Amino acid sequence: MLAPEVAPWAKTGGLADVLGGLPVALEQLGHCTTVILPRYREVEMPSGTSATARTLTLGATSYSVTTHVTQVSERRRVVFVDHPDSFDRPGLYGEGGTEYSDNALRFALFNVAALDAAESESDLGGPFDVVHAHEWQASLAPALVSVEPHRWPRVAETGRVLTIHNLAYQGLFPKETVPALGLPWDLFRVDGGEFWGQLSFLKTGINYSDLVTTVSPTYARETQGPEFGCGLDGVLASLGDRYIGILNGIDTEVWNPSSDSWLPAHYEASSLAGKRVCKRALLERFHLPVGDDALSRPLIGMVSRLVDQKGLSLIAEASDQLMALDATWVFLGTGDPRHEAMLRTLALEHQTRVGTFVGFDEGLAHLIEAGSDMFLMPSLFEPCGLNQMYSLRYGTVPIVRAVGGLDDTVQAYTARAQKSNGFKFSTTTSDELVRTVKQATRVFHNREAWTRLQQQGMAEDFSWTTSAEEYVRVYRRARLDAAGRRGAAESSD
Repeated sequence: MLAPEVAPWAKTGGLADVLGGLPVALEQLGHCTTVILPRYREVEMPSGTSATARTLTLGATSYSVTTHVTQVSERRRVVFVDHPDSFDRPGLYGEGGTEYSDNALRFALFNVAALDAAESESDLGGPFDVVHAHEWQASLAPALVSVEPHRWPRVAETGRVLTIHNLAYQGLFPKETVPALGLPWDLFRVDGGEFWGQLSFLKTGINYSDLVTTVSPTYARETQGPEFGCGLDGVLASLGDRYIGILNGIDTEVWNPSSDSWLPAHYEASSLAGKRVCKRALLERFHLPVGDDALSRPLIGMVSRLVDQKGLSLIAEASDQLMALDATWVFLGTGDPRHEAMLRTLALEHQTRVGTFVGFDEGLAHLIEAGSDMFLMPSLFEPCGLNQMYSLRYGTVPIVRAVGGLDDTVQAYTARAQKSNGFKFSTTTSDELVRTVKQATRVFHNREAWTRLQQQGMAEDFSWTTSAEEYVRVYRRARLDAAGRRGAAESSD
């Protein structure tokens, strides 16, 4: 697997959690995985790594790269691509909301270094059955082994799978990037990586992979239409049954309210008393009132990248109405300065009802999941979402917009519904958001109905096992496609 971030070494969002959890689940099913990521400045190298220095070429330029290999368990290996000029920087992809201007070079180099390492059996113990690329930053890999099989003959015999975690991020670069990186012009075609006169890393990967997956069944359907397809809806629709939605799982050991080391008290579905202890601790953490009145009103949490996708504009539009509700709010996240300023202002104007922490704090994220009564995710689009699954596991009732994986995992509350576990709305209007939050706060005061909602959510199984089994089926199909390519090549010879 090639990925731009992997928990616990490098993380900006849910992608890293996926790459931390899926290989573990595959190992439990008896499979071996090697995960390759860049060695960013923030990466703390595991002990027991072995290093191999090599020179690779990208176009007319040579680069000195070191790969650090660590065996994290019997069947799992992690490899770090170390090129300080590219990756020893304050950010993973950019700084201050601006992408690094040389991201095309950085991640092209990463792809080539990963393929070179995989080609060398002495380094990584191949041969491999499948190359699984994640997101645009790894999308050149399936294309490069397709158009330059002579350069990586062993890897060229593998199945090729690409997973789209968020179609909004496509790796778009000027046409001149093709010769600048020494890429073959064969990649720059309408049925390759050409996208309205630019080079799209993601489109390149889509067109050169045997199978393409995305992170929920609903998002797979949505992205085949113009509203959510980001200009690639036709490309994705043309894949037919080679485009598959597989719901992400979560790490049920890390996210477990009965054993979570970040929490001041533990609890489970049959005994929720510890959740009230966590609620009090969360209010104290944000310096909010902790009296009986505060504990009796609903506490609504949000942990998110503060970007337009996450529905921050809806919160801003509805802020007066939301703040008028008898509820307390806590926000954790970082991102667009506009959204950060909006949440800071809410906390300043409503000092006894709103707490805002701009930044990221893993322990605080766990405490918000445990201590909140409700969790807000009013996303404009959401490929999968993980926080709603964390929330369900922690007995924290999600309030979501019915898109992507949010729609797949949250069943809307009605008084007669037997298996509801949250609240959701469909339209992107602040009125619908307010209406749904009001509904949730009303139901909160019906303790019998609320406890039933909590327990039904906590009974859901979002572990990686089922998702990993679906990926294994994808890998087997990709391996068959690879065998077909080899057979066709031998026949032509």
